Amino acid sequence: MYKYEWILCPVCGNKTRVKILYDTVLENFPLFCPKCKQETIISVKQLNLSVIKEPDAKTQSR
Repeated sequence: MYKYEWILCPVCGNKTRVKILYDTVLENFPLFCPKCKQETIISVKQLNLSVIKEPDAKTQSR
């Protein structure tokens, strides 16, 4: 029998619409949360989720 889990939103902690199996590998996956309406880039390996921090966009000065 396969073991799977729902991916929880790293921002608000609610369940998203994505399920992963034990052997699922995701790299640079854009995870969208339907409740808080935020998108987060994540990586998953053996049910271990890690959030990838992206640098904020810098404003251009003239």
